[in-house]
Amino acid sequence: MRIVVLTGGIGGARFLLGVRAYAGEVEAEVTALVNVGDDLLLHGLKVCPDLDSVMYTLGGGADPERGWGRVGETWTVRSELAAYGAEPAWFGLGDKDLATHLVRTTMLNAGYPLSQVTEALATRWQPGVRLLPATDDRLETHVVVSGRSEPASPAVANRAAELDGGQRAIHFQEWWVRYRADLPTHRFVFVGAETAKPAPGVLEAIGAADVVLVAPSNPVVSIAPILAVPGLRDAVVDGRAPVVGVSPIIGGAPVRGMADRCLAVLGVECSAAGVGGLYGGRSAGGLLDGWLVAPEDAGTLVPDVTVRSAPLRMTDEAATAAMVRAALELV
Repeated sequence: MRIVVLTGGIGGARFLLGVRAYAGEVEAEVTALVNVGDDLLLHGLKVCPDLDSVMYTLGGGADPERGWGRVGETWTVRSELAAYGAEPAWFGLGDKDLATHLVRTTMLNAGYPLSQVTEALATRWQPGVRLLPATDDRLETHVVVSGRSEPASPAVANRAAELDGGQRAIHFQEWWVRYRADLPTHRFVFVGAETAKPAPGVLEAIGAADVVLVAPSNPVVSIAPILAVPGLRDAVVDGRAPVVGVSPIIGGAPVRGMADRCLAVLGVECSAAGVGGLYGGRSAGGLLDGWLVAPEDAGTLVPDVTVRSAPLRMTDEAATAAMVRAALELV
């Protein structure tokens, strides 16, 4: 059995723990197609937050309390950069994490594509699944905003937008980490998507898959950038494998992260039904054949999609593996 997972973010990384555990029970092969829209350059270094979150989580090196970065991290370099007044100060790189970015950037500068670099980095972490960036090309999620350029309360930010109606685009990481999404926000743009190509092995993995799973990741800034790579969405929709998604929304609230704020920008209801409808039924030109929702959302209807409920709290690896099993039982 071959399983392909579209994934990104911390929730997606934790979901893969369950996929890997399930795959071990049935001797399945797993390929994770990982979002690169969060990628950015900091201090001349290529940082790939989602690829690293997946790699550290599956490799046992992620910080379980923060949910991101390395366990036992130290921050000497960040303190030294702050002492120099080096910008950007709003995004800190831990000392252990910095080593990953140094190795990655050195390899990229030597001419290796991101997919090969990721494979090389994974040899240390032994994630137990194949990790592929959605594309080797530059693809970044930017956010079109207006208003002041400093954090503010929603009321202040909205008033600033009235005074300064100009719009500008900022990187998604700046929108979320620096401003906590506390700016008048108009849309998300996947810069570079039009000319990007699927990374080597991506289309082949989809074509050979027996099932495609859509992780309970942010649908707007984790899954959508993957599907924005030309040819990738078509490969999933037109492929032979059934497609099953797992809802990132439980009882009208995101399990974690900012999916509610992102959905609001799109005018989509923050609910299992809202996200399921955003993805759409495959028979009607959308993405999904099946949609797994939490018991709190039992009764959710998505046109042309088989919907069932199961516990979706990823409290531990066994619970997450049970989620995966329930998702696969849909097809």
